[in-house]
Amino acid sequence: MAKLTHIDDNGQAQMVDVSEKAVTTREARAKATVVMKPETLKLILEGGHKKGDVLSVARIAGIQAAKRTSDLIPLCHPLMLSKVSIEFEADERNSQVHIVSFCRLAGQTGVEMEALTAASVSALTLYDMCKAVDKGMVIKAVQLLEKRGGKSGDWQADEVSA
Repeated sequence: MAKLTHIDDNGQAQMVDVSEKAVTTREARAKATVVMKPETLKLILEGGHKKGDVLSVARIAGIQAAKRTSDLIPLCHPLMLSKVSIEFEADERNSQVHIVSFCRLAGQTGVEMEALTAASVSALTLYDMCKAVDKGMVIKAVQLLEKRGGKSGDWQADEVSA
């Protein structure tokens, strides 16, 4: 049975010691989806929102969140990310926006939490900017899509949630 790495031999929470791990390139992609009314999506895509370019603000928020993940998630290592990107894909048929984050670094620990945090905060920012016109938006399917590098090797989700 696998052992949780954030728990020491006495059952206490700990920050994992990565000092003996090799420095390698590590990457991760994560996704979040925001479902909304068709008219809300139209407002976002046409740039007609009173608050400005919703997707640009959500992109910046996601990048900032990735850089601050260790301040948000207990026991996460502070990391020197070399790349963070946030992409949006509008799905007009289903009235939703898919958010995909990507994080990379050369380091001793992975960037899965940074990618998940970036996608989540981008989705929350999109919600915050549009809640005045659509309080019923739903953030769903926050998930890790893939990770590359590190001791545990590469991993990819078998199935991606809609």
